[in-house]
Amino acid sequence: MQGENLTSWNFFFLEGFSKYPKLEIVLFIFSLLMYLITLLGNSTLILITVVDARLQTPMYLFLGNLSFMDICYTSASIPTLLVNLLSSQKTIIFSGCAAQMYLSLAMGSTECVLLAVMAYDRYVAICRPLRYPIIMNRQVCVQMATISWVMGSLTALLETSFALQIPRCGNLIDHFTCEILAVLKLACTRSLLMDTIMLVISVLLLPVPVLLILLLICISYVFILSTILRISSAEGRNKAFSTCGAHLTVVILYYGAALSMYLKPSSSGSQEIDKIISLLYGVLTPMLNPIIYSLRNKEVKDAVKKVLGKMYLQQIQEHL
Repeated sequence: MQGENLTSWNFFFLEGFSKYPKLEIVLFIFSLLMYLITLLGNSTLILITVVDARLQTPMYLFLGNLSFMDICYTSASIPTLLVNLLSSQKTIIFSGCAAQMYLSLAMGSTECVLLAVMAYDRYVAICRPLRYPIIMNRQVCVQMATISWVMGSLTALLETSFALQIPRCGNLIDHFTCEILAVLKLACTRSLLMDTIMLVISVLLLPVPVLLILLLICISYVFILSTILRISSAEGRNKAFSTCGAHLTVVILYYGAALSMYLKPSSSGSQEIDKIISLLYGVLTPMLNPIIYSLRNKEVKDAVKKVLGKMYLQQIQEHL
């Protein structure tokens, strides 16, 4: 298998967690539970931002996009993982692998840009409150969300196209999903073109944009923090901190996991660590996002109660 180019193959083997068969059932239960909670939590958040007029604001428009991305991101890889955890033949067809790689990269890249957009939204809300309705009007917000999707989708298309052009020996991916760096490790020849492609993917298209966008977020929060500290009343400072706390927590979770995957030095056994980090990033972060944004948010809690109350009344009326 190692001497053949993958052009003769139409499927991949995913090694996943095959080295730990006793752990697979535990991982299946954990992943399934987290996936169901992710679908429920993010779907609920999308629903209430659509039906509740009080949540028709820029922050909740971006939050609805974020929830939709989380659903798409987890749905691109977790169902395949769940099937393979219970199967002895852990395979995925070539086109399915390409689609999985593209969707994961597209959702991750789009979320990266959207988090920067949300940081700018918080900056305007706190540092320019009187001009906030003018600067962040609905047309501007829709344009910013659209730009996030376009940038993320095009970047992912470029990354996936480059990764699939590299000649590969064998079809055994040492991962539970078609993760781009794991696929790149199948490369079997060295050439100037291949070295250039690997440099573009592993340095220019993955960590560099992430670091640049993270820098923009940090700059936004420097201005936000300096403005908050100038607020005289403790109540005003607490309110300002609470509006940014959820977003800042999500940023730390997202970038902490992303940077640990793409910027850590390689070492023996690092692939197993990569799998664990990828699994936690793939199921925990999307699950925690709606919880983080609703935990200390009275508007979201009230909207959920309102929607549940309407559903309860409808059921009573149906039975009468």
